[in-house]
Amino acid sequence: MAATRSKELATVSEESSLAKVTAKEVSKLVTLASPWLAYVLVFGVGCAFHVILDSDDPETIAWTMFLMAVAVLVLTGVTFGQSHARGPWGKTHTTLTTFLAGLWVCAATINGPATVVTGRLALIGGTTVALTWNIRTVIRMKGWDAPGVIADPLAFLFGQGAEKAGMKQVEAKTTAASAHKVEGDVQLDGGRQVAEDLQKKVAYVESGIGLPPGSITASIDPDRADKAKVVVSDPRVMKHPIVWPGPSRPGLSIADPLRIGVWQDLDDIEYTIVGHHVQAMGMTGAGKSIGGAWNILGEIITRYDVAVFAADITKGDQTLGPMREALHRFETTKAGVKAMLAELQPRVKERTNYLTSKGLQKWKKGCGLIYWVLWFEEFPDIFDALSDKEQETFLSMLKAIRSAGGTIVLSLQRSDYTQMPTIARGQLAKMCFGVENAQDAAFGLSERQQDAECRPEIWTNAQPGMAYLDAPTVAEGRYAMPLRTYAWGLDDQGEFDDERANAAMRAHAVEWPAAAKQIDPATAEVSRLPGGAQAVATFPANLEEEDDDEEVATVAREYLHTEDPDPGVGGDIDDEIEDLPDGEPPLTFAGPEQEMTSEERGQALMAHLQALWDGGARDFATRDLRPLWESTDMSRQWAQKSLRKLVDAGVLGYDDDEQRYLMAERPELP
Repeated sequence: MAATRSKELATVSEESSLAKVTAKEVSKLVTLASPWLAYVLVFGVGCAFHVILDSDDPETIAWTMFLMAVAVLVLTGVTFGQSHARGPWGKTHTTLTTFLAGLWVCAATINGPATVVTGRLALIGGTTVALTWNIRTVIRMKGWDAPGVIADPLAFLFGQGAEKAGMKQVEAKTTAASAHKVEGDVQLDGGRQVAEDLQKKVAYVESGIGLPPGSITASIDPDRADKAKVVVSDPRVMKHPIVWPGPSRPGLSIADPLRIGVWQDLDDIEYTIVGHHVQAMGMTGAGKSIGGAWNILGEIITRYDVAVFAADITKGDQTLGPMREALHRFETTKAGVKAMLAELQPRVKERTNYLTSKGLQKWKKGCGLIYWVLWFEEFPDIFDALSDKEQETFLSMLKAIRSAGGTIVLSLQRSDYTQMPTIARGQLAKMCFGVENAQDAAFGLSERQQDAECRPEIWTNAQPGMAYLDAPTVAEGRYAMPLRTYAWGLDDQGEFDDERANAAMRAHAVEWPAAAKQIDPATAEVSRLPGGAQAVATFPANLEEEDDDEEVATVAREYLHTEDPDPGVGGDIDDEIEDLPDGEPPLTFAGPEQEMTSEERGQALMAHLQALWDGGARDFATRDLRPLWESTDMSRQWAQKSLRKLVDAGVLGYDDDEQRYLMAERPELP
């Protein structure tokens, strides 16, 4: 469909008539013959002046020659100033030709055009100059025999527009061309112009050429400050929706590029999201959710080593609901988001410690950790729902999770200081969809996109799915080029259809369910699949080798940081350790500590287990009781012993292989 709408740049209609073909061939011959016609004309002028002055007195001849010399200098100066050849070779060639021709006319006027000196100069010198012009013409028009194709489209375009835009001394050269775009290098006026000057003049160059707005994308040449890279394409091919072609690399790693749409030159977008955070911004209806979220997440969920944790407390299921089956957790309430962040944040340090133990400074494919993508729709509402302490914790996680193997995407309508913390905005790659005005655009574009005169305000929400993307993995010449994300559902007329789009996304999510992925235990523990159940860990924990090891480590840390109650009491490694008196097993709990009674502590434990069951969990690890010893006087050791008593009583089961407690039914005391 996109191909039927694409238009070739710098082409003309096919010339089929004999008259047009003949005219074209004659035009080429005239171009090659022009230097020789000029040669004959100059020779004739020399002959004419010699005949006219032959009978004049010496004084008249002297004044005439003086005036002719002045005329030659004036013509030479005008040629130098008005030459359209912007390179040094071309300008020198044009100017020197005028100067030499003028000198020969002066010499021929005095000595005659056919004398030994002037005649040989005319024969040898004139022929040489005419041939240099033929050589120059052939090189500049290389490839002109291709029907209807300009030899160097970029040079042709800039030859018409750059000077009109006030950029003299600019010369363009095509480096690659296809049916949809022309790429090339632009030589700037060294010492006077840089790539940023061209970027600011792009709109005027387009005007001078007569191209649609947005046709030219200019970027910095990383190797030369006096050059720029340009791409010329047709923005009109992006005016209509482009159907989603399906996942690009199903079953591969999140470290492999995502195909989320097409650039304006109709090349596929190859974008790797690993290693940075993203801000997706655009006005209502501009496509940041259905275009941005659906295409990025639609690719992500097909990769084997990534889990998505998402939240939208504003629209609920409207945007991300259709892909719920493929998400490892999706929260739509304030309490749910708070709980998810509270569970994710402590894991960040565990992940970085694990990577350090493997000799890694950052996540890499095959390291043993599932990559995390945290996607927050309508982020300002989520951030406002957090307490001051929770906001600080979130910002701390934003800074740390990138190296721990995680990407955070914040989607919103306007990223000003009232909606987005400044410390966060500075750490985010930018994906900017249509906005209402240039002031809003400044909040959604990166600095270099603004310098390149990117204009998302020209789309508003009239072209949903159009965007700019500036991220670490985007090629240098692409950050200022418009893109269009795919449409997931089109009707028979090729226009976007909500019902078909939702049906397509639901079917896609069902095909790639989160429950089917092989994940590490740490990821499984913070997951909440549809229905509330946790995902099942299917490969080694890596962060914690097993529950018992973690319990031992935790107990050790507690003793290392707790004052010794009786330094006089010692022990040996082989001494038997007796349990403290804590009542009769299995269902009486340890004696009171601090503020809670034995009964209150037992009730708190059972209430927590019942809450896990009600939330969909059917098994758990000791670490899932962390809220109890963080919010009550219950210790971890007391909880572990109590759980063993519940196992002995048949209230809970226990899986020795997985080291997890099992709940066959809702826990109740007999």
